[in-house]
Amino acid sequence: MRPFKASLSPFKRQFSTSLSVANIDKTTHFGFKTVREEDKERLVKGVFSSVASSYDVMNDIMSVGVHRLWKDHLIKKLDCGMRPGSEKPLEFLDVAGGTGDIAYGLLDHARDKFHDTQSKITIADINADMLLEGQKRLLSTPYAQSGRVSFLEQNGEVLDKIEDNSKDVYTIAFGIRNFTNIQAGLNAAYRVLKPGGIFACLEFSHVDNPALDYLYQAYSFSVLPLMGQLVANDRESYQYLVESIQRFPPQEDFAGMIRKAGFYVPGKGYENLTFGVAAIHLGVKM
Repeated sequence: MRPFKASLSPFKRQFSTSLSVANIDKTTHFGFKTVREEDKERLVKGVFSSVASSYDVMNDIMSVGVHRLWKDHLIKKLDCGMRPGSEKPLEFLDVAGGTGDIAYGLLDHARDKFHDTQSKITIADINADMLLEGQKRLLSTPYAQSGRVSFLEQNGEVLDKIEDNSKDVYTIAFGIRNFTNIQAGLNAAYRVLKPGGIFACLEFSHVDNPALDYLYQAYSFSVLPLMGQLVANDRESYQYLVESIQRFPPQEDFAGMIRKAGFYVPGKGYENLTFGVAAIHLGVKM
């Protein structure tokens, strides 16, 4: 028996080593830093808790107001609203919706163009402080007492509080690049949308023109963190936001991820805005 027992020892050692390797923490990026996957959600929450109260002001300063034009273009491009003669209101979901600018813009468009005063929206965000800013903004809108706006603290990679096949339109603006697992977020978007439902993402992207990209990078890495320090007293959070843009997949790659989730992607799948500084990505659940 001794020779047999000895012959098992190398296997036992190898098996133990394999288990040790399998248990090593998985890592991901947090800007340009490498962190454990399990830590990224906490770190992202910290960033947005820090910038929540000044988030919209900083967006105005950093983009010279252009982010408002991008968001308005997205809303008009979607052109969503309950059509005359329809008896079924739409169910919107705005993920990473925080301060509510996309959500209220969608409701405004539906009301102004289609006289839709029934469709509803859920604003989901992983960060309670960002949701609080959205709730404050709600009080100054016509929807404050309508019962048409609900808030949900929820991880966009999971959306386990939202039923399958329950939403008509899913929007996310400048949020998906902060996900730990972007593909999981896209899969969750596909799950919660009804057949025929629309996925729409507005996100910072990659400038194709080398000369313009050089200027854009110089502005991003030198000016934006400094603005974060001067306006929000938070250089680190804005340094992360700049770095997170660099780590986000290029337009073609992200369109491929949307297809992988199961969506039909029309055409090339995206529209560049301002030379590719941002891009709109669309998908349809067939």
